[in-house]
Parts: sequence; C-alpha cells; structure tokens
Amino acid sequence: MFSGCDALRKLREGNERFSTNVRSIDSLLSYTQRANLATSQQEPIAIILGCSDSRAPAELVFDQGLGDLFVIRVAGNIVAPSQVGSVEFAADRFNTKLVVVLGHSNCGAITATLEELRRPTENQSPNLHSIVSRVRPSVQNLLDGSPDLPHNELVEKAVRANVRASCDHLRHGSAILEDLIANNGLLVVGAEYSLETGKVEFFDGVPAECE
Repeated sequence: MFSGCDALRKLREGNERFSTNVRSIDSLLSYTQRANLATSQQEPIAIILGCSDSRAPAELVFDQGLGDLFVIRVAGNIVAPSQVGSVEFAADRFNTKLVVVLGHSNCGAITATLEELRRPTENQSPNLHSIVSRVRPSVQNLLDGSPDLPHNELVEKAVRANVRASCDHLRHGSAILEDLIANNGLLVVGAEYSLETGKVEFFDGVPAECE
C-alpha cells in the first residue's frame, strides 16, 4: 500500500514521463492485467478529482495504467456532495492515501464563471448554474480585489483559487475525510496541469516531507 508521499512521488515521476513524451512499459501493458483486476478489489494509488476537459485525462497526464487511479471528473473540478461522497468511498473502501484536486490552465468552467459574473445570463440552465455557483466564491474575491487584472492573469489566478477552495472543502467539509486525514495519513493536495507544457505543478497542501 502506497503512503501519500509515495503516491505523490509516483505521480510526479509519471507526469515527468508524459511531459517529455515517454511512456512506462508498466502503464502501456496494464491492459494485460484486465482479467485479474476484474476479479480482485481495486487498489488505486491516488484519487484524482479533475476537470472534465477532454485535454486533461488524469491517467495519461500521470502516465498511469489500468487500476492505478480512482478518477472523478466534473467541469471545473468542483466539489459537490456527489464528489465528496466519491472521494469518501475510495479513501475509506480502498485505503487510498492521496487525493489530488487537479485544475488546469485555460479552464472553460473558470472562464464561463468570470463571464457570468460580469454579464449575467438570464437563460442559463439551472444545471450549468450549479457549476458556476460553486466556482463563483473563489473567483468573486479576485474580481473584487483586483478588478483591473488582465483577463489571462485573472483566469490563471482563478484556476488556482478554485483548486484551493476545492481542497479546503474536502479537508474540512467531510467528517469521514477529516478523520482519515487526522488518523490514517490521508493527504489532500492541489495541483494545476498546464495544457501548454504537459507539466503538473503541486502547489497546495503538500507536506514538507513529500517535497
């Protein structure tokens, strides 16, 4: 069983391979284990709460194979009750010690939220509004505090603010996760994937011993 730091190290190594256009033999051949995985309990090394953006698939970004990651994807990598429940399920059931909230550059959900805050849309669907409303608090503070920021810089800062807010929600919005963090070594960290470079930067909640 991987510790949180061990899992983080493996993700960093996998992302280094991905960003330099290298694939590990283990991940490439993981499909040969499909039959074995189907009849045994899964043991994912990390839980990834990422964005649904088609350009940011966690398994590829971290060069991991079949059975390695428990991936939850939703626009804007937001934390709603179903996402919290999914993280609780994997962390408790499979004893996975690492949760990564993975945002990415040029996130469409962040851009949509900024546009909505500046020009509210009367006809926005309630389902889309539910995503915007969860991104909004972290973005609103940036708009209020730095209204003159260039758009690109505002999006960059908003992506990270949204990741931090999601991490904070997971750390403090679930009694199950709070207990696993306090007593079972669970780590919840935030990261950003660069669509341009392929690199992932872990920037929130990484303990000194994992650096």
